[in-house]
Amino acid sequence: MVNEMENVRLPELMEKIEKVINQNPGPIDGVNVIYQFNITGDEEGTFQLQLAEGKAKVSEEVEGANCTLVLSLENFRKFLAGKLNGTAAFMTGKLKIKGDIGKAIKLEGLLREYNLKEYL
Repeated sequence: MVNEMENVRLPELMEKIEKVINQNPGPIDGVNVIYQFNITGDEEGTFQLQLAEGKAKVSEEVEGANCTLVLSLENFRKFLAGKLNGTAAFMTGKLKIKGDIGKAIKLEGLLREYNLKEYL
């Protein structure tokens, strides 16, 4: 599944995440958080995923994030596909977290509910 995502550029990847979440807002009902992804490596970029009022919005505008995740694009794809455990990635230095670590743990659970690997 990760191989299918290798050709998807970072902006399109973020748009797909927004679309998939908005198609099924149930898991984010009552969630109010801004996640920031600082992607490093071959295709660098900074994106925010804002979850509020049952909607997801992806933006390149940077405003006060509750939780910032710093990882390579390759590891980000693996994380989305459920092939990279957040805790293990954090412990081995593949993932750096700034801000609320509890929110990072919540994100991994949310992503599991959406099973993004089927959509990306």
